[in-house]
Amino acid sequence: MVIRLEGVRKSYGAVQALAGLDLEVPSGCIYGLLGPNAAGKTTALRILCTLLAPDAGRVWLDDIDVLAQPRLARRRLGYVAQDAALDKILSGREMLHLHGALYHLRRDTTRRRVVELAARLEMAAWLDRPCGAYSGGMRRRLDLATGLLHHPPLLVLDEPTAGLDLESRYALWAVLRQLKAEGTTVLLSSHDLEEVNTLADELAILDQGALIAAGQPSQLKAALGGERITLKLREFASDGEASQALALLQQQAGVSQPVVNRSQGNAISFFARDARLVEALRQQLQDHGLPIFCLSQSQPSLDDVYLQATGRTLMDAELAMATTRDTKAEQKAAMR
Repeated sequence: MVIRLEGVRKSYGAVQALAGLDLEVPSGCIYGLLGPNAAGKTTALRILCTLLAPDAGRVWLDDIDVLAQPRLARRRLGYVAQDAALDKILSGREMLHLHGALYHLRRDTTRRRVVELAARLEMAAWLDRPCGAYSGGMRRRLDLATGLLHHPPLLVLDEPTAGLDLESRYALWAVLRQLKAEGTTVLLSSHDLEEVNTLADELAILDQGALIAAGQPSQLKAALGGERITLKLREFASDGEASQALALLQQQAGVSQPVVNRSQGNAISFFARDARLVEALRQQLQDHGLPIFCLSQSQPSLDDVYLQATGRTLMDAELAMATTRDTKAEQKAAMR
């Protein structure tokens, strides 16, 4: 394991960001940290990269005790934050040379690495333009170049494709796959299901500062047991109807993890090992005066893994966080 976090805790006042997080990342892979905003992903990465001290716990990078030897740890990793600080006046080349000095690289080494990275990341055509004129995709490539400048064996990325267009996003994915093929371990955080499902060899799902699932994406999805079935009794079923249908499903053999999704009009999701159960369930619900309005079947997804562990989807979690933020903002505004 190239990374080990053991019992890591971190709080910001009354808010607990990490609740005793244990995490292991094997070398030579792309490892994803998946979870909604405020799940603790960025806090975990900042602690690993020596930018934040935990309240408790241990952090190891290979055989280096990160908390005891932060300078030694920093030589072994490259960190690309979600919002990188770029000087709008300096050119991309000047920014990279500045970072080379911060890494204590020899000037000739920095010049050589800038040429190599400009070619790899297709930056040469605009590297001498001021950073203030860069598009989002250009800024992100420059961010990545700064993290790779000192050729670290571990690259840590926080929301690497946030705000990028599809072309820039796919180009960055291709670079990360190349780095993995060359032996670089890539640890990335994201709340984008497609990104983690596409890139990650292994992943961990965080929720409210705790680890709720970890493993290979295919294994986590297979462990759910069968196909995902989603049914709606009506476009907006009542709580009573949903509760009655849920009770019937919980008594049915071959059905696992039935959950009511309130944000989707009280739709009910569950997993069925045998798809032939669906017709029997349709008849059973109809016999109890609960005819099915619509029904869909699909293969399990990482969102289903999150739903099984927490009782809500990642979208539900994001909406809840957004609502909480808006409410707090309104309360502050009212007190002024």
